[in-house]
Amino acid sequence: MLKTLVTTIALSSLLTCSAMAVAKQADYKLMVIEQAQTNDNATSQYETAFNRCALSVKEKNFSEAESLCTQAISLLSTSKVPGYKRRELTSFALSNRGVARIMSEKDTAALSDFYEAVQISKNELVNHNLSRAKHNLAL
Repeated sequence: MLKTLVTTIALSSLLTCSAMAVAKQADYKLMVIEQAQTNDNATSQYETAFNRCALSVKEKNFSEAESLCTQAISLLSTSKVPGYKRRELTSFALSNRGVARIMSEKDTAALSDFYEAVQISKNELVNHNLSRAKHNLAL
């Protein structure tokens, strides 16, 4: 059921690289991974943590989202994904965790995540989240 829900969210969103954005233009952007049909358990684990993180943010369960994003970041660091893709996905996971943290009023930690995400990958979605946080916090 969870996999079906995540897949539904993913398929109804705008495809960007292998990740998708889920949010209104003026809101923070959440990235999800379009899940590949693979038997690789390590890939499945970080994809699941990554997508459950985004789902938890949408459900306003920010503590769980933060934990799941942290898990996805950790799993990505040891994954066999090509380096450029690992950096991009790590950047997206950091940005998602930043969204969870900013929503739970952990502003300093959120900004740290957004800045780190931008340093890793200058993706427009990641840049959007950093700009949005700076605007909302009047920085």
